[in-house]
Amino acid sequence: MNLLFANDRAGHYPDSYYAATATPLLVQPALKGAVQADVCVIGGGYTGLSAALHLAERGFSVRLLEAHRVGFGASGRNGGQIGPGQRIEQDEIERMVGRDDARHLWQIGLDARDLVHDLVERHAMDCPIAPGVIHADWHDSGLPHARAYAEKLARDYGYTDLEPLDRAQLQALVKAPGYKGGMLDHGAGHLHPLRYAFSLARAALAAGAIIHENALVVAIEEGPKPIVRTQTGHVQADHVILAANGYLGRLMPQVAAKVMPINNFILATEPLPEGTVLTGNHAVADSKFVINYFRLSEDNRLLFGGGESYGYRFPDLIRTVRKPMLQVFPQLTDTRIDYAWGGTLAITMNRLPCFMRVGPNILSASGYSGHGVALATLAGRILAETVAGQSARFDLMSKLPLPSFPGGPTLRSPLLALAMTWFSLRDRLGV
Repeated sequence: MNLLFANDRAGHYPDSYYAATATPLLVQPALKGAVQADVCVIGGGYTGLSAALHLAERGFSVRLLEAHRVGFGASGRNGGQIGPGQRIEQDEIERMVGRDDARHLWQIGLDARDLVHDLVERHAMDCPIAPGVIHADWHDSGLPHARAYAEKLARDYGYTDLEPLDRAQLQALVKAPGYKGGMLDHGAGHLHPLRYAFSLARAALAAGAIIHENALVVAIEEGPKPIVRTQTGHVQADHVILAANGYLGRLMPQVAAKVMPINNFILATEPLPEGTVLTGNHAVADSKFVINYFRLSEDNRLLFGGGESYGYRFPDLIRTVRKPMLQVFPQLTDTRIDYAWGGTLAITMNRLPCFMRVGPNILSASGYSGHGVALATLAGRILAETVAGQSARFDLMSKLPLPSFPGGPTLRSPLLALAMTWFSLRDRLGV
């Protein structure tokens, strides 16, 4: 199944709150005939747009190919959260790669967050960053670990932005009776993800990159000057960057072995009275294995992400997401749902991102595992650095231990579904 078209109409954004509140680019022309470039970028999400921007700023000629519209995929549909660090905690990373590399990875996570802030400010983007992300614990057993982790980050990494919250403090901020406490990360934040994608695209165009929309890549011919073919033309380039993430399909089997697409879903309520669910403008992610994440929109709607579905076709979105939303906020039983949408992201087995040299002049970055707003943006910059001959950060990321998914392309989805069903059962049993 081609996930580019499984749940969406060609060239159309989903009917999301984000699409309803952002001004898209004028449609960029599809690729026609044969062209040449220093670099051909495949994918118009954060990774590809950031790579195109940073390459163009360095003087490279860039052609970016997007199968739909820029920001069409996960980059325009996600929860908008920007946090430091990697997707998993530093204790686990230290066990995987040792203290020295773990420290470098922590710095890369900080650099990723700071790059988003810098780009938003430098290009006067229409997506201001609101400060603060809360981690909310469902179980009392999670609180000692959260406090110990905050102490570790302060002691070993000099990160002092984590504020422990007991149950009363958390519920003063999040009107959800089930949470037992948590942590407020003052160094994290959130933004409007689709406006951010559009702003990156405008910055890349202004820097001289050429973007082709409705340009589905059908083949890549490797060689000293790879050729990237679409249905209506081709680009011959010195370098190719794969930035398609969950929508890569089988274009590069080497990447597909390490990176797997999954779907996630968000709904937007009607505008709510002040203080109904959140008393501040913080985003929230909780401790469930199938994570609930949410924040308020500018017009005080609850944007709530969650729910489970293990097929590639989207389920009944309102029904799927409303159930966990009401578990968190039972006071919303009679609240109207105005928007519901799904999207495809990509995960790796250990939730660390996948940076890979597919060939001598073909680079790939993907698999951000739900932590992509910041990491994908920095990945684009790292890919641009690597093309320019500065590969230290790419080399660090590409040596991360990334096991392949068991079962290959045919069986990996059913096997993941079994695992996710088990962990979601543990959530429901309170284990």
